Amino acid sequence: MIASLPGETFAVESPSTGRVQLYAAGPAGDAAPVLLVHSVNAAGSAYEMKPIWDALTPERQVFALDLPGFGASDRRDLLYTPRMMTDAVLRVSDEVFARTNRPIDLVGLSLGCEFVARAVLERPALFRSLSLISPTGFMKRRDGPDGSTRGSPAVYSVLRWSFWEKGLYDNLTRPGVIRYFLERTWGSKNIDEGLLAHDMLITKEPGARFAPLSFLGGHLFSGDISRVYEGLTLPVWVAHGVRGDFTNYSGLRVVKEKPNWSVSVFQTGALPQFEMPEPFMTGLRAFLAASN
Repeated sequence: MIASLPGETFAVESPSTGRVQLYAAGPAGDAAPVLLVHSVNAAGSAYEMKPIWDALTPERQVFALDLPGFGASDRRDLLYTPRMMTDAVLRVSDEVFARTNRPIDLVGLSLGCEFVARAVLERPALFRSLSLISPTGFMKRRDGPDGSTRGSPAVYSVLRWSFWEKGLYDNLTRPGVIRYFLERTWGSKNIDEGLLAHDMLITKEPGARFAPLSFLGGHLFSGDISRVYEGLTLPVWVAHGVRGDFTNYSGLRVVKEKPNWSVSVFQTGALPQFEMPEPFMTGLRAFLAASN
């Protein structure tokens, strides 16, 4: 398996998540540990958090994971759901807390924000703060039943039809297609070539298609995420851009006036940590310091 980040690597396991790859680096000290959780797409991995990792590991203890079905974690042939991803975040968070004996500063990206928000809502004592980068779930309300998803069994069944499922995934992960979707994420052709190169490698790993097919079927999107976000009581920082496919955050108006929520807007696409690393890290560090 290809490592997504430098540093110490080890695994945690549970029956619901399988083997989850965890990365660790940075000095132990008085500061809270940071846990980074990447997004979900055809080529997701902890590499998406590399600019934050590189900036923070010289100064504090930082952890990151490859979510189930992605990166160097188990890529089992099954249906992937928000419940599984949340369980992985919680299982890793238990491990981080056991190693550091400190509540965690949790950072999520895009669809990963839905998993980290649910983890915080379910186990608030594990966490000190929550940072959400380009979070999904704010374009329109999702008030489905508790624990529901936006998945379509019929669509998923079609995606998993053995006649074409591998060919479909292989086409989605051709270099030109990966570049196209990264350009849509950036809202620009000036993408990070290191991320592209890493995506091209990890999408060729055995079993790489299974989790993305659940994503394409809608099964990794929470049907009740609006209530999950609104139930958060710890300090929350939202960072998002203004270009590309991820620009509609109209639903933030419901939470942004709450005293525990703050929002920063960057003149970037959906990955401000890559495009404007210094201003982004200034914002993140200020939020973490204010959460003490």
